[in-house]
Formats: sequence, structure tokens, C-alpha cells
Amino acid sequence: MQAKTTRLQLLSAAWTLFTERGYVATTVAQIAHAAGTSVDTLYEAVGRKPVLLRQVVEAAISGSDQTIPADRRDYVQRIRETPDAATKFQIYAAAIAAMSPRTAPIFLALRDAAQTDPDCAALHAEISTRRATNMLRFASELRLTGALRPDLSDEVIGDIVWATAGAEHYTQLVDSRGWSAERFGDYLYEMWSRLFLASPGTPLDKGRVPGRP
Repeated sequence: MQAKTTRLQLLSAAWTLFTERGYVATTVAQIAHAAGTSVDTLYEAVGRKPVLLRQVVEAAISGSDQTIPADRRDYVQRIRETPDAATKFQIYAAAIAAMSPRTAPIFLALRDAAQTDPDCAALHAEISTRRATNMLRFASELRLTGALRPDLSDEVIGDIVWATAGAEHYTQLVDSRGWSAERFGDYLYEMWSRLFLASPGTPLDKGRVPGRP
């Protein structure tokens, strides 16, 4: 139990320092101090700094201190269980809105660090490719509903979802323009529905994202 608590404290401290100061400027000693532990304990609980960064990124994605494969995430399972394309958009947009406050800052920190650090560059490329693969799979599953525009390929739909659900797009609207994360999620849902569905109607008239006014 104590080991898990220490690990969580280290991941939280690393997330804060990486996003505030940047990966390169943050030392393991600073992370250990912020977590109230020693450098030796940090190495024992998590590993070297590149390993720690990977764990922070994976924790931000999963919302847990452990890596959760995409297929096992709750929102992915709910997307696959519903036969309706618009509902799939609703679920995924809501998930992005919930995840982005924790994922966007660390993704941007990783992107910036990738410019000078080889370990960060490799991780950034891996995460970007993994996201693109998941988005293409999402588009392919949407295609099976028969509701998508036939003139848009799965590759194009996947790329647009990849870009619009990304950290840069979220930051532009939420941090720079003052949107809430919830509004960002509603915007993704409406935009995807209007752009990708063969007969989109008025998406927000069909029912807003569950749990929002």
C-alpha cells in the first residue's frame, strides 16, 4: 500500500513539474523532493527519468497509475457496444473532454522536449502513431454503422479526429479562448456529426452529451 502511495505521489509531482517547468529543466531530485521522498526511492519505485516520463504520460491517458490498453478502457467498450454512429461520437467526445485537462499539458510538454531529447522524441513519435492507429480503428468501426459519408475515406476521417481531438486544438480553445472542457467536448461531437455523417440533421437536437445541460 505504501509503495502504491509513493508511486502515485511521484507521478503527480512529475506531471506538475514537467508541465510547469518542462521535462529538460526538471531534475529527478526536484521530483523526489516535491513527492516527499528520496531519489533512490524514485528510481526504485518508477525508474530513470525517461521511464518516469513514459509512466506519467500513460497515467494521464488511462486516468490511473497503471497503463490500460485502449481496448480495455471503459469508453472504448461503450463505443463498440452501441450501434449508432452519433452516439459513438457523443461517447468519444465526452471522453476526450474528460481526459484532456490531464493529457493535453503533458502531451505538449512531451512535444517540446522531443525537440532536443532523443528519448522524448521516440516517445512522442510512438504516442502520436498510436493515437493515429486508434483513430483509424475508430473510423473503421464507424463505417460499419452505414451512417458515414461515402466520399470520405476512413483514413481522412481518422486524420481529422486525430487532429481535432489533439492537445494543440484543445489548448487553443480552452487555454487561449477560455472555453470549458465540457464545451470543447460538445463542439467535437457536433463538428464530427455534421462533418462525417451522411445525414447529420442537427446533432445537438438529437440529445446532448449525457450529463450536460
